[in-house]
Amino acid sequence: MVVPFALWAVVRLSGFEPDWPWVPAVAYTPYAVCAAVIGLVLACVLRRWAAGTVALVSVLALVPAVLPRALTDGNPDAGGPRLRVLAANLLVGRADTAGLIALVERLKPDVLALQEFTPDAMERLEQAGLRRALPHAVTKPLTGVGGSAVYARHPLKDGGFIKIGSFGQARAWLSHPGGQRIEVVSVHPCAPKRAGRQPCWRAGLEALPRGGGKELRVLAGDFNATLDHLAVRDLLDSGYRDAADVMGQGFVATWPQFGSLAQSPGVTIDHVLADSRMAVRSFEVLRLDGTDHRPVFAELKLP
Repeated sequence: MVVPFALWAVVRLSGFEPDWPWVPAVAYTPYAVCAAVIGLVLACVLRRWAAGTVALVSVLALVPAVLPRALTDGNPDAGGPRLRVLAANLLVGRADTAGLIALVERLKPDVLALQEFTPDAMERLEQAGLRRALPHAVTKPLTGVGGSAVYARHPLKDGGFIKIGSFGQARAWLSHPGGQRIEVVSVHPCAPKRAGRQPCWRAGLEALPRGGGKELRVLAGDFNATLDHLAVRDLLDSGYRDAADVMGQGFVATWPQFGSLAQSPGVTIDHVLADSRMAVRSFEVLRLDGTDHRPVFAELKLP
């Protein structure tokens, strides 16, 4: 019982990321930690000291990698204006239009990043008044899962479109009234749910702009990856912080939204990654009918 989780710890901490099935499996590392703790307890109860030693080393290796997500972090001294960011995966445009408009009206985001944004969803949302609340937009509607969009309260400039496989990621430059220029990316790389999809998934994450440069950036949306994936950890190391992690909510699952015993346990694959010079003031995982993802919302303070 303890050996699989010892191997899990070795691979997770090695800096090496094998292909399928490890890529989807590693998203469940927090559950693996719990299983390793159970193995440790059983080994101690049964006085199987060799197994207990293996389990203890596994737990001590994995806990520091995941426990900080439940603890709040400090913030840089960011005295600039706020930036409120909302992101939602629309499940091939099926998400409830009225529900999303209600979220926009309640939360008053400065930026809305949408994934799986179809032409039909665009028409319904704009007819329902999305452009009244967020008049500026960079939209890349596509049939299927590849559409993407950024809507904003402030002027936007098209920053291009990352298109890898059937998945797309809209990029936009926001001109904030405070004088800052911020790149916003609606993130949605390929889903690595089956063999052969990992190169597309990895390429989609590696195509995202690195942090730490002169320009401020925010990456928001469905990453199809957790903080246990090497590509996301590389992004964070480049100069981003995960808003949920900063606020101690890194274990709040965002997918699947409507869980059941027949479905996958919940994992945290929707994120708001903010430039490390920004302060994170709040973070919330929300509910939206008609989609399998839970929207995420973060309030940031600009430097």
